Amino acid sequence: MSDALETAREIEALLFAAAGPLTEADLAKRLTEGADVVGALALLARRYEGHGVVLANVAGGWRFQTAEDLAWLMTEEREEPRRLSKAAQETLAIIAYHQPVTRAEIEAVRGVQASKGTLDVLLELGLVRMRGRRRTPGRPVTYGTTDAFLEHYGLATLGDLPGMAEMKAAGLLSLDLPPDFVVPNPDAPITDEDPLDADAPEFHVDFLSEDSVP
Repeated sequence: MSDALETAREIEALLFAAAGPLTEADLAKRLTEGADVVGALALLARRYEGHGVVLANVAGGWRFQTAEDLAWLMTEEREEPRRLSKAAQETLAIIAYHQPVTRAEIEAVRGVQASKGTLDVLLELGLVRMRGRRRTPGRPVTYGTTDAFLEHYGLATLGDLPGMAEMKAAGLLSLDLPPDFVVPNPDAPITDEDPLDADAPEFHVDFLSEDSVP
C-alpha cells in the first residue's frame, strides 16, 4: 500500500472516531512525521464524493457527515422545547461579529443591559465561550463563539458569516446606512486580549470493549 493511501486510511479512522471536527494540525500530531495530510484529505474527499457520507470542512476542521441531498432521510418533526429568545439571538449575533467582546461592549451595541441569564443560556448551549480577559482595568472577561456555533450554522470559518450585501438582500439591514458603516470583521487580529487555553480534541471511547469486561 502506498504512503498516500495508508495516510488516507489513517485519517479516515481518526475522523470516524473523533467527537468533533479535526483540524489538519490535529491530524498531523497523530500521524507519522512528514505525512501528507492535505493530499490524503483530498484523496478522501474524492473517494467519498457522491456517497451518502461525505468529507466536509466545518469549523476550521474536517469531519464525515451525511450528504446534503439526503438530509430529508434524517428529518424528524418534533416540538422543540427550547428556542433562543430575541435577546439571545441579538446577543449571539453581536458576539459573532464583534468577538472578542465584553459584557459592557455587548450592552453598548444593544443599547440595553445584558441579562446574565441570556449569556448563561448561550454558554450552556455551547454556542458561546469565555475566550479570555481584556487588557484593560478590571480585566473583564471576553466572549466569543465556539466551533459548535460554526457547526450549527454550517460555517467553515467566521469569515463565512454574511456580509453587508447579503444582510441587505435579506432585509436585515436598512438600505439607508451611513456611508462610513462597515460590518465588523471577527477574523481581525486581536491585540488587547489574553486568551484562555484551548481544549484538545476529544475522541469517542468504547468503555464496553472486551478488555474492560471483568
